[in-house]
Amino acid sequence: MAASSRYPATVREVAAALVARYADFDHYNLKDPLDELLFIMCSTKTAETSYRATFDQLKAAFPTPRDLAEAPAEYIARPLVAGGLSGTKSRAIRALLDALVVHFGAPTLEPLRDMNDRDAEAFLTALPNVGNKVARCVLLYALGRQVFPVDTHCWRIACRLGWVRPTQKDGRCVPRDADRLQAKIPPELRFSLHVNLISLGREICTARNPNCAACPITLWCRRIGVAARPARRTASSRDEMGTASDPLMD
Repeated sequence: MAASSRYPATVREVAAALVARYADFDHYNLKDPLDELLFIMCSTKTAETSYRATFDQLKAAFPTPRDLAEAPAEYIARPLVAGGLSGTKSRAIRALLDALVVHFGAPTLEPLRDMNDRDAEAFLTALPNVGNKVARCVLLYALGRQVFPVDTHCWRIACRLGWVRPTQKDGRCVPRDADRLQAKIPPELRFSLHVNLISLGREICTARNPNCAACPITLWCRRIGVAARPARRTASSRDEMGTASDPLMD
């Protein structure tokens, strides 16, 4: 099989059309790996305007990673209140920092820069409350690795395009599906497609009532499942912290 044949036939056309529309907007994600992971935790089940302010408040209250690592969970919760779930998020941050101090002797993720992609992802997913997608967001945004985090928008649109089929009856993306989709995206297009599919999913290709008439990639879209009623989400399929919630979600 030719190397290029494993990719969807439309992937490069779709990527180019999305760049023309959204210009690879990065959704305010961060270049420091620990800050990016904290940003993700602040974003869980929180609107964009709120979680960006919440992260800024967290950084103002605890200017350095050491300040944060030395704070009790109840103190960490205070600047997180406006974003919601402050107790859950503060405990998750406390557990994360404790794990980093145990492993590295300091609250840092800088050693990831010296790891290969596989080892860095394995380390991140071994941390408390960090799943496949969040790990790949840290790798993509903060470390510049050619990975493809599959958020809810990327998954929905890839399915509608016919690039991938769900393996679960409820249509949700599980880790092996995320790996399958990542393998279908050329490495050099992973950042661009990730950020631009999120922009498209928020603006046009929404879960309900997508505005296909305004879509910049309608020429290549098979609209698989567009007319179907979205599956009702259950407790087991809702996004969990660290597995399906990141700053790239609504």
